[in-house]
Amino acid sequence: MASFSSSLRGGRKRKFKSEINVVPYIDVMLVLLIIFMVVPPANSPSVINLPSAEKSALPPDDYIQIVIKPNASLSIGVNGKNSAAPEELPNRAAVLRRLRALHGEHPEYPVMIAGDRDSKYDEVIQLISEAKKMGINRVGLATK
Repeated sequence: MASFSSSLRGGRKRKFKSEINVVPYIDVMLVLLIIFMVVPPANSPSVINLPSAEKSALPPDDYIQIVIKPNASLSIGVNGKNSAAPEELPNRAAVLRRLRALHGEHPEYPVMIAGDRDSKYDEVIQLISEAKKMGINRVGLATK
């Protein structure tokens, strides 16, 4: 019976492979490469930490106020002695026409832009630029 069991084993000795299988290492490296490409960097250059502003002076008594809401709706009105309810206007062109008319009535009044925290920064900059083009020298930003 001893001869039978040796025939089942094949009687030959197995030869061991001495090669390194690199396929699993390539798979791991590709997964790591994809992870590093997809995960955003921790220090993103597009994030801007704006400084907080304190009130440096009291706001003027009479001024023209433009309010920018987060849903991009705009309103304009006069605050002060001749105060009236602000007008809701559909777009920036209408606000600029109304600003030109109010500035014609009250050329000494400064313009105060109150932009909501969630409103677009571009809207605020465009309004400041257009007010300066009209010849309004005193344009300010409302803060809390």
